[in-house]
Amino acid sequence: MSSSNASTAPNPSPKTKRRHLSAEKKFQIYLEAQDSAKPVGEILRREGLYSTDLARIRQQVKEGALQRLSAKPGRQQDLVSTETYEAIKLELQNKERALADLSVELAILRKKTNGGSWDR
Repeated sequence: MSSSNASTAPNPSPKTKRRHLSAEKKFQIYLEAQDSAKPVGEILRREGLYSTDLARIRQQVKEGALQRLSAKPGRQQDLVSTETYEAIKLELQNKERALADLSVELAILRKKTNGGSWDR
């Protein structure tokens, strides 16, 4: 008897793909679960989710809502990556160095042509 049960039982494959839900789908599931007309178990079975998945979705919705509601009005500052920041910083240093070199050359040229007069 046990051999027939073993042959009909599905073998879980070690390389099963993990299901990724979009943000819209998660929010749709959240709204359906909040609706008291439908049993939560039915929604979870239909979507192939566990109650812990629904708890995680509820937590994500709460965190997103709190983050959005706590944001101050006005234009939000864009954040740049560390690599971009370092590249811009290096470029600025190079330009400042070039500007200083050109200022020295200009001072030397003015001294040679005008006898040191800065008024022109």
